[in-house]
Amino acid sequence: MIKLYNTMSRKKEIFKPIKKGRVGLYSCGPTVYSYAHIGHFRSYIFVDTLKRILRYNRFKVKHVMNITDVGHLTSDADTGEDKIEKEARIEKKTVWQIAKFYTKDFFNSMKKLNVKKPDIICKATDHIQDMIDFIKKIEKNGYTYRTSDGIYFDTSKMKDYGKLARLKIEGLEKGKRVSFGEKKNVTDFALWKFSPKDKKRQMEWDSPWGVGFPGWHIECSVMSMKYLGKVFDIHTGGVDHIPVHHTNEIAQAKAVIGKDFVRYWLHNEFVMVNGEKMSKSKRNFFNMNDIEKKGFDPLALRYLFLTAHYRSKINFTWKSLEAAQNTLNKLRQHMLLLQEPDNKKSNKNKIKKYKKQFQDFINDDLNTPEAISLIWKMIRDEKEINNKDKYKLILEFDKVFGLNLDKIKPTKIKIPTGIKKLIKEREKARKNKNWKKADEIRNKLKKKGYILEDTPNGPVIKKSSKV
Repeated sequence: MIKLYNTMSRKKEIFKPIKKGRVGLYSCGPTVYSYAHIGHFRSYIFVDTLKRILRYNRFKVKHVMNITDVGHLTSDADTGEDKIEKEARIEKKTVWQIAKFYTKDFFNSMKKLNVKKPDIICKATDHIQDMIDFIKKIEKNGYTYRTSDGIYFDTSKMKDYGKLARLKIEGLEKGKRVSFGEKKNVTDFALWKFSPKDKKRQMEWDSPWGVGFPGWHIECSVMSMKYLGKVFDIHTGGVDHIPVHHTNEIAQAKAVIGKDFVRYWLHNEFVMVNGEKMSKSKRNFFNMNDIEKKGFDPLALRYLFLTAHYRSKINFTWKSLEAAQNTLNKLRQHMLLLQEPDNKKSNKNKIKKYKKQFQDFINDDLNTPEAISLIWKMIRDEKEINNKDKYKLILEFDKVFGLNLDKIKPTKIKIPTGIKKLIKEREKARKNKNWKKADEIRNKLKKKGYILEDTPNGPVIKKSSKV
């Protein structure tokens, strides 16, 4: 039994998919006009974790994610320049080159973070006719009107508009949420924008209403329903999508099919920097290049995000990332040590108990912080579970964490007979509590180029990097 916090109901609900054993999942993807930053990474690590948990529970998941390569304007007021057109002008490239470059960079970052690719990746520019057809249906059902700059959705005709965000429409003042312009209502939004008369856009298409391009919100409604059906299970995004983008998606879909098109809405919280949301507009963001330039493993960022619940804000600092890196390194070291046998018998009851605890945590609205803590509790358990079983369990749990712990393998070094003899002598000295002799042998080994580390599972020998 999985419980998920549904933004629509503002409570945890038992997850029941439309089709038994199958899940339709849609994620709002990136707008590919610039490098993705740490705040974006959290969203995709969250979705990846959700998908892994569903599959851990033996659901078959069909995951769809869009690529916004047209229509995302610089303002939620449906004004301003298309972000990709603007970047193309700045970089003196075509919009297609901009979209291709940043899409490639996005997926390179996702690979480094061990985020699995969606089953279907759909670009907005590949679905223009689908969007035109969808807008025609909205128009036919009486929800649209025309202005000098586009075709707009009349939100006053949707009685429950804003229910996801619990908007109090009457309390929204002019210009507070978005500027009015020629719009009838402050919450109305563009379905199709006309190209400016004084300049030609690189991305524009013919339509029944005139040459132009789709609004940002229509893209996700159209592509999610095209690949997952008129009604599907889960839609994800950041909390910033709730008041405008996802609210408008719901309105568009309902205008066509007459009912809600998503069963469960899941949203991750912001990454903060000094108490403010990380964003490009505030120039307080860091990208993958920043992480790697400072010598951090991208998986340390993944570990950091797993230690906080997806619905809680997380304040990013380089110190917090350093702490995550150090802890991940310790975990990797333990994975090496656990591959050494300890001659303890397998405890099936304890294994079963740890498995149940883990599943209870992850199935309780993706409680990864508790699930991570459980791993460390199990590592410290020296009495009731042996190394082999710990190792197997952690690998099983890592199917959810995605930290690539299965790739941690011991490096075999050939230890000369004389060195082995010294190690045995030292172990004998330690058993006899002859600490002075034990230290002397350790120093002798060090001079010969071997570092000895004492662990709860016995001594570990390493070759010195200086030799």
